Amino acid sequence: MSSDRDPVIISARRTPIGTRGRALAGLDVGALAAAVIEAALEDASTAAGAPVAVADVLLGNCMGPGGNPARVAALAAGLGHEVPGGTVDRQCGSGLAAVLDAAQAIRAGDDRARVAGGVESASTAPTRSIEGVAYGRAPFAPPGFADPEMTRAAQDLAGLDGIDRARQDAHAARSHARARTALDAGRFDAELVPVAGLRHDDSIGRGASLLARLPALFPHGTVTAGTSTRVSDGAAAVVVAPAGTAPGLAVRAAAIVGCEPGLPGIGAAPAILAALDSAGRTLAEVGAFEIVEAFAAQSLAVLARIGLADDDPRLCADGGALALGHPWGASGAIAVVRLFSRLVRAGRPPGTLGVAAASVGGGLGVAAVLEVVR
Repeated sequence: MSSDRDPVIISARRTPIGTRGRALAGLDVGALAAAVIEAALEDASTAAGAPVAVADVLLGNCMGPGGNPARVAALAAGLGHEVPGGTVDRQCGSGLAAVLDAAQAIRAGDDRARVAGGVESASTAPTRSIEGVAYGRAPFAPPGFADPEMTRAAQDLAGLDGIDRARQDAHAARSHARARTALDAGRFDAELVPVAGLRHDDSIGRGASLLARLPALFPHGTVTAGTSTRVSDGAAAVVVAPAGTAPGLAVRAAAIVGCEPGLPGIGAAPAILAALDSAGRTLAEVGAFEIVEAFAAQSLAVLARIGLADDDPRLCADGGALALGHPWGASGAIAVVRLFSRLVRAGRPPGTLGVAAASVGGGLGVAAVLEVVR
């Protein structure tokens, strides 16, 4: 249940999302994250009416170079050697999990603000190898458990749920159309920190008109490159502070759950339902949803399990990851930034609820219930 002492997200910024190998390819995770940390802290100090002291920096990252990217980014952002840093790996839920960890530290009694978020540079991610043999990713499950590649897992979900090609194409087209409308209306401008000359997400609208002509990625399958999100570079950061510091989004409830490793795409569904139950709220009371769209089939499977229509206007109203891109460890935090823009920057009234969520490789789900406070 909510409390007037719940931590509050008082600022939220992100970089534009760049497709792997394009505009952001020259920036490593430290540089990407430092840019948004600085911007989020500047916004937070303005909102609070005084400089905000930072106790820690927590960032999600799942394919980076190691060496604690959060600490590297904190130093690069000029926070001083006394500010530590910690890196969270819950794969595609890492950025949101980092925000929840920051909120939990404040809720537990440490009355100091934290920077939290996520960062991923697919362009500079190192090649991994064991005894000289390269591999694409670490296992998400031990031997004896299903551990499909994410595209294969999306196709399996499409088959299980009977999600046909036309429905997937329509979902991806809707995401691109909403993102293009938002871009043209300037609704991303206030949240973006331009870097490396990139001022807007570079994949909006790319290939959207070709969706129906793209071949399936598997024989007799329905998932295509157009209904799969792009591998991307990007970062997002928020400032989480004690209640009363400034207006923003109060963290009312959260849930991190497990699900069948062979069907990792559904994880967001039980996490959303558990978080809403913890908050004592219902789907009907939520004003905005930001659910990471890794694949159209995966997103549609989640919506079916929580009881939302494919075209619910509350869902990713300015487009989701299918249009914007998917920088793995940052995407959950980007969902929070998007809610901050849709609810706080847009002037929605106190009490308006938002839900951020992500499904995670290996069979996890992460979700948070956030509420506007003024």
